[in-house]
Amino acid sequence: MKKYFVLHPAVFKLDGGAMFGIIPKPLWTKAIAADELNRIQLSLRVMLIQTPHKNILIDTGIGDYHGDKFDDRFGVVGDKNPLISILKENFNLNPSDITDLIISHLHFDHIGGLGYDNPHKLLFPDATLHLHRQHYDYALNPTQRDAGSFHAQYFKDILEAARKNGKVHWLEGLDGVILKDGEDVINFKCSFGHTPYLVHAWDEKFIYMADLVPTSHHIPIPWVMGYDISPGQTTIDKQTFYEFIAACEKTMIFEHDMKYWGGKISLDKEGPKLVEKFPVSEEKYKQIFI
Repeated sequence: MKKYFVLHPAVFKLDGGAMFGIIPKPLWTKAIAADELNRIQLSLRVMLIQTPHKNILIDTGIGDYHGDKFDDRFGVVGDKNPLISILKENFNLNPSDITDLIISHLHFDHIGGLGYDNPHKLLFPDATLHLHRQHYDYALNPTQRDAGSFHAQYFKDILEAARKNGKVHWLEGLDGVILKDGEDVINFKCSFGHTPYLVHAWDEKFIYMADLVPTSHHIPIPWVMGYDISPGQTTIDKQTFYEFIAACEKTMIFEHDMKYWGGKISLDKEGPKLVEKFPVSEEKYKQIFI
């Protein structure tokens, strides 16, 4: 039986207007307060799944090597080597114990913890990296609009080295199987509005929303980020995903929500409704659901 954990290694800040797109500030500030620079605080949540033979991570956060100027601009707060510390202190796991790393997409706040040594070496030396091939191709040649979200100078060499060592499992198509461990299976579906071929891992219990629905406040279909490369497509993706999620009663994992790590929705003619929310406990680094 799988065990699921949501980990909170660090926080950062992004512009509130960019996070909520066309939604007027008087509306989104009712949901989440902005600081004097109009930034809102967001979690850099990742997920650990343990099966009988595997320790699986989904995403890696922002890392700790960007420097003071970057950390100040984005309000990054976290310990040194945040993933190493959390895994060791809470699960007695070393980096070499991570067998699989599922990468939702290659934006800097999701892939920053992939490497170390400023960072040119894979932090998880024995992990198989599960990455969508078409998304990787796009990340190396993004548009000028979203180029700032991809820090290829940090991830390209690491991923190419992993590929040469046979440690990259390329995902293909719109959906499929990521990995299996006996009867335990983790699948994926892709969305396209935020970035092409954004991977959403899912199984019989959960679905990882990544930046399609980054917080519980983004549940309404029109509440789409200004960062999205194709906001109209995001609304279509959300409707399609919500139909799947509601029908299967899956727990949605919110990667960036400070107060709630997950939730469940219902869907009717009036749209999606968040019917159950799972708050972050005082023990922020280790939240368990089975």
